[in-house]
Amino acid sequence: MKVLLVYAHEEPHSFNAAMKNTAIKTFEAAGHSVVVSDLYRMTFKAVADGDDFLERRDRHYLKRQFEEQAASTLGTLAHDILDEQEKLKDCDLLILQFPLWWFSMPAIMKGWVDRVMTMGFAYGGGKWYDEGGLKGKRAMLAVTTGGPEASYLERGINGSMEKVLFPIQHGILFFCGFDVLDPFVAWGPAHQDQDSRTKVLNRYAEVLSGIETRERVPFHPLAHYDKGLQLKAEFEP
Repeated sequence: MKVLLVYAHEEPHSFNAAMKNTAIKTFEAAGHSVVVSDLYRMTFKAVADGDDFLERRDRHYLKRQFEEQAASTLGTLAHDILDEQEKLKDCDLLILQFPLWWFSMPAIMKGWVDRVMTMGFAYGGGKWYDEGGLKGKRAMLAVTTGGPEASYLERGINGSMEKVLFPIQHGILFFCGFDVLDPFVAWGPAHQDQDSRTKVLNRYAEVLSGIETRERVPFHPLAHYDKGLQLKAEFEP
């Protein structure tokens, strides 16, 4: 199996870094190959703008999706975007690893999504959700939080983690065609002692060792929706 680990944390001695290293060791020990996009170390450009296109169909007005689709055909996206897209094409499993900031991913990782998941590559032309451009690949989130698990339950002050991660898991990964695996969440590692952190890392290694049988997040496929994009009555909970 080929794994692409897209990693967003600025501190090389952080718990997130320990999770990244655990993932690499676990996968490689099992005979899998791992490619890491360490976004901070790469100084990955997070802002989507006109410089993302080596050639433009319209030099006077930037309509991003139009330019993305044209550039996907012509191969004229910026080189750093094309590099990341080649990594995605080659992988079987994508892991997005990041600390949860403001109920979402850090800006540098959102920028990776904005720039890399282009129209004509990840979606578009009838390719979306379970028919997305990256159909046949799996994806999983590996997330750390600042708060404890109880605060992310349905009645917790932050709301359920399922709802917090929905825009990423459904609106990005599933939209682009990935089979989305249940996320791994490390709850408040900054507030844990070293023994507790080690246990979390060991649990993460166990999860990754059993990745082939990990449950998927149960999203509805396109066939479950009517022409008005409403869930058909027979599939309502």
